[in-house]
Amino acid sequence: MKPSRRAVRRDVDPRLATGVRAAAFALGGALAAVTGAMAVLTVSAARKVVAPAVRIPDTRILDLDVAAQTITLGRTPDTELPGRYGLFTSGTQTYVKLGSVLAEDASSVKRKLLTEVPSNAHLAAEAGFSGWYYDSPEQLHLPFTEELIGTSAGVCPAWLFDGDSDTWVIQVHGRGTTRSECLRAVPVFHALGMPVLVVSYRNDGEGARTRGGRYALGATEWRDVDAAIGFAMRAGARRVVLMGWSMGGAIVLQTALNAARRDSIAGIILESPVVDWRNVLHFQARQMRLPGVVTSLALGTLESEWTAPLARTAPISFDRLDVVARAGELRHPILLLHSDDDGYVPADASHALAAARPDLVDMEVFTGARHTKLWNYDQKRWTDAITAWLERTGMTVTDQTAD
Repeated sequence: MKPSRRAVRRDVDPRLATGVRAAAFALGGALAAVTGAMAVLTVSAARKVVAPAVRIPDTRILDLDVAAQTITLGRTPDTELPGRYGLFTSGTQTYVKLGSVLAEDASSVKRKLLTEVPSNAHLAAEAGFSGWYYDSPEQLHLPFTEELIGTSAGVCPAWLFDGDSDTWVIQVHGRGTTRSECLRAVPVFHALGMPVLVVSYRNDGEGARTRGGRYALGATEWRDVDAAIGFAMRAGARRVVLMGWSMGGAIVLQTALNAARRDSIAGIILESPVVDWRNVLHFQARQMRLPGVVTSLALGTLESEWTAPLARTAPISFDRLDVVARAGELRHPILLLHSDDDGYVPADASHALAAARPDLVDMEVFTGARHTKLWNYDQKRWTDAITAWLERTGMTVTDQTAD
C-alpha cells in the first residue's frame, strides 16, 4: 500500500527542512546583495561618464635639479615620449614646460625644463603630464581679445585671435580640459591669416553651467558651437572651419550634423576625436577592469529617460552620437588626425569613418603619439598636414565675393 502524501511530509526530517529554508534565505540574500552591488556600480559608472572630470596626477617628480634646469619623472607611456610637453604641478609652480628627453631608464625619464624654475622652488611629488604646452594665450605673443558668446545655456567665454581672412577657425577643447588645450594650433592658422576663435562650452568649468552641471558628450554642447558660428558670422566671417580635440571632436561632428548654421561650415579638423562613444567607453572600462556587463548597463542607464536622472543627466542617445553609423549624413570635408597608439580614445572608429566616407575624410595616421599629443610628438608633420589640407581644399583663400 502506497504511503499518503501526508505521511511522506510527516517523514521529512525537520532539521533538513530548516536547513533548506536557511539555505534559500541565504541564497536570496546573496543574490540581492550581488544585484544591489551591481546596481550601485552601474550608477557610479554612469555618473563618472558624464561628470566633469578633474585632472588626476599620473606621474611622480623623482628629482628636480634647478642648477641644471632638469626634472626627472616616473616613467609612463606618456612621460617617455619625444617632443615638448607640459607638467601640472603643485607648490611654488603650478605648470612647467618640458623639453626633450635627456636620459631614461626602466623606471624614470629625465627631461629638460623649458620653464625656468627658481632655486627656492618646491614642487609636490604628484604631477600631471600634459600635451597642452601653452597654458595661457599670452604665451603665444599674438594679439587676442576676450569675448563672450551668448548661448542657450548662458554666456561662454572665448579667445579671439585676429586675422585678415573671412574663413575663421573655431576650436573646441576636449573632456576634462579647458580652452588652453587648443592654443598649440593657433599659430598654424594665424600664419595663414585665419582668425581663430577658441571657445568654451556648457559645464566645462569656464562656460555656462546648466542645472545638472553634467556633460552630454556632445549631445547638447554642439548648440554652444552653433552659437559661436553665429558670433563669427556677425563679426565678418563668410565660412568657418571647425576643429575639435577628443570630446571636442564629438561636439564638432554633432554641430556638423545638427546645427542650424551648418551651411556656414567649410570643413572640419579632428584631433584624436571621439567618433563613437560606445567604442571609447568600452575601451576605457576594460582599461579599468570593469566587467563588460557593467559598462553596457551604465550606457543603458544614460540612454533611458527613467534611469538617466540617477546619473543626474538627461537621456543621451548613443545611436545619435555614433558618427560611423551616421556617416552617410556628413557633407563637409574632414581632416582626421589620430594615433594608433592613442591609449585613451582608440582609433578604430576614426579608421571606420575614413573607410565609410573616403570621398570626404582624409586621415593622417600617427603611431606612438598618444592621445591629443600629436603636435607635441611631431610638430612639423602635424603642422604640414593641416596646412596642406587647408590649401588643397581652398579654405585659405579669402572670399572675393564680399560686398
